Amino acid sequence: MHIMEGFLPSPWWEIWFVISAPFLIVGLIQLKRLFAEHRDSIPLLAVAGAFIFVLSSLKLPSVTGSCSHPTGTGLSAILFGPFITSILGLIVLLYQALFLAHGGLTTLGANVFSMGIAGPLVAWGIYQAGNRTGLNTYVTVFLAAALADLFTYVVTSFQLALAFPSATGGIFGSFLAFGAIFALTQIPLAIVEGVIIALVFKYIVALRPDVLVNIRVLTQEQVDRLRGSSS
Repeated sequence: MHIMEGFLPSPWWEIWFVISAPFLIVGLIQLKRLFAEHRDSIPLLAVAGAFIFVLSSLKLPSVTGSCSHPTGTGLSAILFGPFITSILGLIVLLYQALFLAHGGLTTLGANVFSMGIAGPLVAWGIYQAGNRTGLNTYVTVFLAAALADLFTYVVTSFQLALAFPSATGGIFGSFLAFGAIFALTQIPLAIVEGVIIALVFKYIVALRPDVLVNIRVLTQEQVDRLRGSSS
């Protein structure tokens, strides 16, 4: 979904920088608080960032000016929330634009919004809702990660449609065209990503449940139930 350098015309690339900025500011504030209050979670934060970098680098050609790949943002959004994930997304996307020619600097605001903000907001919302309704934790993690991946591509399709409306169908027609092409590759990728993140989450529960309790991802009661059911 990385929109390549120079592909978005003015004023759209500037608009996405402005829209993304407030999320990044809140993310920096929350990140500073996390460093101060939960230093034991920093290794897990690094793992979440590395996860985003590796998965989002596995690009497949999709439509002109963009590509398909897993996003990896669901894990970070579940663990640290959407605002801190926006900072991880910014770092990953900036590195990929500068050193891998994946994405671009002028399109950084648009790419940060779709992959680092919109998708993580969906993942975080689904995880919170599943937690409160008592849905199986691993099913919730799967749904959060998979639907965050898909929503990232819905937003990218919308961004491209706004910049390049169809001559006959307008923005809506262009959105359907971009979305249909993305869906061919993204739906199976999203399912695979959901499974992988659910397995990684299960591994974290087994390895460092104390950190998950400290940062309020799970309660001790939930950890005991999950570890008991897996033993």
